[in-house]
Amino acid sequence: MRKLIFMPGRIVDEDLQTVRERSRIADVVGSYVTLRPIGGGSLVGLCPFHDEKTPSFRVTPARGFYYCFGCGEGGDVISFVEKINHVSFIEAVEFLADRAKVVLRYADGGPRVEPGLRMRVLEANLVASEFYGSQLRSPDAIAGRRFLDQRGFDREACAKFGVGFAPRGGRALLDKLEAAGFSKGELVKANLVRENGWDVFQGRLIWPIRDAGRAVLGFGARKIFDDDRMPGKYVNTSETVVYKKSSVLYGLDLARGSIASKNQAVVVEGYTDVMACHLVGVDNAVASCGTAFGEGHARMLQRLIGAVDIRPGEIIFTFDGDAAGQAAALKVFELDEAFSAQTYVAVEPSGLDPCDLRLQRGDAALRELVGRRIPLYRFVMQNRLANFDLERFDSQLAAIRAVTPLVTHIRDNSLVEGYIRELANMVGLDPNLVRKEVRSASSHRRPDRGAPAQLRAADGRAESDPLGSTLSRPVSSLPMPDPNNRHLAAERATVRLLLTSPRLFTGVWNGLKPEDFAHPAYRALVILIFGVADVERADSQWIHAVLRNNTDPVLERLVSDLSSEPDLREPDAEYVDAYATQVRLLRLSAQIEALKPKLQRTNPIENADYPELYRALIDLEAKRKALLSRVS
Repeated sequence: MRKLIFMPGRIVDEDLQTVRERSRIADVVGSYVTLRPIGGGSLVGLCPFHDEKTPSFRVTPARGFYYCFGCGEGGDVISFVEKINHVSFIEAVEFLADRAKVVLRYADGGPRVEPGLRMRVLEANLVASEFYGSQLRSPDAIAGRRFLDQRGFDREACAKFGVGFAPRGGRALLDKLEAAGFSKGELVKANLVRENGWDVFQGRLIWPIRDAGRAVLGFGARKIFDDDRMPGKYVNTSETVVYKKSSVLYGLDLARGSIASKNQAVVVEGYTDVMACHLVGVDNAVASCGTAFGEGHARMLQRLIGAVDIRPGEIIFTFDGDAAGQAAALKVFELDEAFSAQTYVAVEPSGLDPCDLRLQRGDAALRELVGRRIPLYRFVMQNRLANFDLERFDSQLAAIRAVTPLVTHIRDNSLVEGYIRELANMVGLDPNLVRKEVRSASSHRRPDRGAPAQLRAADGRAESDPLGSTLSRPVSSLPMPDPNNRHLAAERATVRLLLTSPRLFTGVWNGLKPEDFAHPAYRALVILIFGVADVERADSQWIHAVLRNNTDPVLERLVSDLSSEPDLREPDAEYVDAYATQVRLLRLSAQIEALKPKLQRTNPIENADYPELYRALIDLEAKRKALLSRVS
């Protein structure tokens, strides 16, 4: 047996391999997606990562892989759990280990969570959710039903969101779950029951908080009785092995498909706000649960939205116009550089939240609120200026100096000059003076934070600010690719394999060409790789050879990032070829989709180019069909 090598914070390799072997991908994926056989040992279903009507999501059990030909998501059973549940690699392995009843060993000496506990907590939460839902129809829940009805939520709406009611008796849930085979200890660890045996939630309306795969992670509960002694109008499940408030979003189970297809997410504050939004067609709305929107939530939404160069994603926050709303906006603004999506604010001047806005002014008013969104930095800028007396020059100058650092954060470089003029007009100063202050603020930004995405040039030339002065830090003509961009996941994995496992590629790099890579940084790195002599693939200094003639800091950083990222499994020739084929298929599909409308606009009788275009389409389709046969 191979000697165990322990590294701090890592799962023992043998245990990791056991989890992979015991976690049949068809079973795991099949618990989230309805799969049907299509021959050749493959299964197909509707992709859980984007909206589609025609199944393009394929699972190949013999290879242990899944791949969607519509959105490009692909990987093994661990990466599927990572993406579907928005968890880390280790959390995904732990989830699968519990499912497969594998006791994991760690470098620090033992399992972090009792084996099997995660699955038991999820199972208990599901039974609890069903119990709460049935209790909403009981006579004791009339006050809860009245509350929901007054806010415009009928029985169908409540069923859609799983709204329920916790009985006032105090032990009803404990009795139900113990009868279902759960121990009191398990229920305490799930934060469903207290140590003293009383139910955690009593006499409250209940909202189940689900992950993207509709597994119930925890609950939110609202006070409806005056004699309710539990503190707080809203109370959420305390943190458990499955419920981490910093990385859960209410409504994600219903909104994830719409967020991906619209490339947009709307963040509201409460459960009823999410319900109201979905019922009027704003079906990409979510809310943080019992905590402020933070970095964990930002990462979740960023992974869902991705980053498409020609269609930047949007995250729209709804804030009240009061001091609390302004403070919340400032907190989110501090996270702004974590997004590659554009950030916006939708503020209702009357102060009504989305639920009340729908009640008082109708469905259209709520849709219009989202449509009237303004950039987050403009909202923050306006609120900061409100603190200054703009009738005095010294106060005007102080206002400019307080606000100009915000202008340096603007994502779209082409908008900076416009905002300088707008700011100058709002304050009443010469635009040249404002421009000078912006230049000064830009030059004093901390160099270790790097250039914000919105100040990077996108046309392939050296970076410079819109004021004409070259930024003082080292610059690159290439944008750094977002590691969470789901549209480029196959490209990133393939380039990583080119760097870390070059000897597994056969022939002329498995048929790959630089133009197969859409992102300019990946494409430039592939050109460097292909330029290294083939004999050097076996050299231990391979990565150094790749960077031998590189002068671009982005490529140097990209190589460092990629070479340190883990692979989904131990790479072999089949694994490498699967990713290379994915990349080639994606490019062929893009070429076909670009050619079809051009062919449709061409008159076959009057235009002599039509036969050539038609032959090109047939040739591309034949190549795609040949590649598809390799992954079926």
